[in-house]
Amino acid sequence: MKVLVFGSLNLDFVYKVDHFVQGGETLSASSVETNIGGKGLNQAIAAKRAGADVYFAGVIGQGGEILKDFLDNEGVNTSFLKKVNARQGNAIIQVNKNGENCILLDSGSNFSISEEMISETLAQFNAGDFVLLQNEINGLDRIITTAHEKGLVVVLNPSPFEKELMNIDFTKIDWIILNETEARMFTGETEISKICEYIRTYRNNLNAVITFGSEGAYLYSDNEIRFQKAYKTEAVDTTGAGDTFTGYFAAGLASNREFAECMEKGAIAAGIAVSRHGAAASIPFESEVSEVYEKNRKKEASANIKSGILSYDIFWKKD
Repeated sequence: MKVLVFGSLNLDFVYKVDHFVQGGETLSASSVETNIGGKGLNQAIAAKRAGADVYFAGVIGQGGEILKDFLDNEGVNTSFLKKVNARQGNAIIQVNKNGENCILLDSGSNFSISEEMISETLAQFNAGDFVLLQNEINGLDRIITTAHEKGLVVVLNPSPFEKELMNIDFTKIDWIILNETEARMFTGETEISKICEYIRTYRNNLNAVITFGSEGAYLYSDNEIRFQKAYKTEAVDTTGAGDTFTGYFAAGLASNREFAECMEKGAIAAGIAVSRHGAAASIPFESEVSEVYEKNRKKEASANIKSGILSYDIFWKKD
């Protein structure tokens, strides 16, 4: 199946700092880099490197040509990418000595999506194709409604999370992918079983993935919660880790892989990504991820584990 990423493209201005700047503080950065990013672009690259047939729809502005070139060089279909006379969307990213980040986002050209563009783009996709969305563009509700009417599988990563997202019709969404903070803001809950119970109230067959960084991730589907452990590496930059997981996971779904494989390869890819600098540049290729995945399979087979929570196992089930 095709994967359409309808999303954002940003220029990332990355400042390496000892600690995140505080109110009233002036802080010198040890280095400054300009990288390619945006949640939409990152997830498109991750899905493509995972082996999916990826199309990108979005808007580039002044100075954004490099973003289109990057997607083209990766083999992503950019025929639905538009150009406008507006400043390019960008992000100011602080990365501290522990590899953690905080981000200030300027939407810029990413908020120039027209209803005509939405209709023309989605007209080229068919029932069963996937559309992967984030919350860094305008027109999100219209995209979801139109995609649902056409029978596309709608995957939403509601990041960055804003209260306005609660106005979206979640009955038209098939998968929602949240991190720990977004899940708490969305549901008001912190325990995984209660988070999933809340999600179930929106739509009985709404599937969910909730990621908890180095603590692992949970998948909720068919009233079952399954756990996926994180792939541990030495983190140098966590920027784009969630996008890497999301892109790999969506690519796995579009390829009709088992949930267990989708989750584990997403975790492995994210683990590799945080061990590298940058966002899109840090995303591993499928060959790298599959090498680790196959090693894990051999280890579990030789250990012949019979009890406890495995790398991917049922955590909770509602009768």
